[in-house]
Amino acid sequence: MELEAAKMIGAGLAAIGVGAAATGVGNVFGSFLQGALRNPAAADGEQGRLFIGFAAAELLGLIAFVVALLILFVF
Repeated sequence: MELEAAKMIGAGLAAIGVGAAATGVGNVFGSFLQGALRNPAAADGEQGRLFIGFAAAELLGLIAFVVALLILFVF
């Protein structure tokens, strides 16, 4: 296998993490809405945790994107 083909395959596999991050963000917001609809009085207290979970999921997606770009253009 040529080096360029291996780089493309590796970058594609690394980019799967971006899709997984999108799934994680959807899961975080879905769980928050489910909890907020069950107990609206506690929704304000959980909003900080919502943003922390969102930031963590997005960070993992950005790291996967950066790894994919590093594989393509640096190595």
